[in-house]
Amino acid sequence: MIVSMTGYGRSVEQSDSFHVTVEMKSVNHRFCEVNVRMPRQFLMMEDRVKKTIGRFVKRGKVDVFITVGGENFIKRDLSVDWNLLEQYVHTFEKMQKTYNTSKQAFPFSQMLTHEDVVSVDEADDVTEEVQTLLYTAVERAAKQLHEMRQAEGKELYRDLTNRSSLMGEWAAQLKQYAPAVHKRYQERLEKRVSDFLEGKFEADEARILTEVAVFSDKSDIQEELTRIDSHLKQFDAILESGGVVGRKLDFLVQELNREFNTIGSKANDIQISQRVVELKSELEKVREQVQNIE
Repeated sequence: MIVSMTGYGRSVEQSDSFHVTVEMKSVNHRFCEVNVRMPRQFLMMEDRVKKTIGRFVKRGKVDVFITVGGENFIKRDLSVDWNLLEQYVHTFEKMQKTYNTSKQAFPFSQMLTHEDVVSVDEADDVTEEVQTLLYTAVERAAKQLHEMRQAEGKELYRDLTNRSSLMGEWAAQLKQYAPAVHKRYQERLEKRVSDFLEGKFEADEARILTEVAVFSDKSDIQEELTRIDSHLKQFDAILESGGVVGRKLDFLVQELNREFNTIGSKANDIQISQRVVELKSELEKVREQVQNIE
């Protein structure tokens, strides 16, 4: 089964005291890139989060958003700089004596909001309960993301197999057009020679056949058609095999485009030229779809 690189997953895990929400979305990318946005206190868990997602995503860019709520999910302690506080008190009393101000109590309550004196220290470790909730939420969101990517992969498979079949039919028509092209060229050449000579001289049949042979060699598209048939068969086989095949399919699309361009440059026939335009248009749609396959 082929897998799309586009998807979305979400999970909310909660206990009596905490709740964790994990959202992740993925888009196409050349490699596997996981970006995690989470509270600073949880950064030590980032590696495990990425490894968990890596079990489900082999290619694509994944953005992960983690939020945590609840009381006391982070261990906090108040820290007081007693030495600095003592200096504030001493300075306050000295100012009163120096300027003979009225005796007032030192505003200790204001010091509680003074970050230099009283600070909140957050412990690096997070409660085990929150860690369990977070890892569970990541796992479930990643599974949901993967399921969505698989579902879209099925749609891509159906679309690409249909387009591959259509291109195969059109390529087969080119094989039918090719012999008639040479015949029409010979007839046009004979007519031009005859008109030029105006019936005064007999046309050199051997020379005409030589010119037709040269034209046939220059305009022969059999090799290109053979390679196109081979590429389309490989394309279908890779789709059937599934797995991480996006780059392989992209390579074949480039090869098919090369063959179509070659046929277009060789073609000296309106039917072939029109069909090549249609083939290239269809291939462009295939290319856009392939860009989204893991």
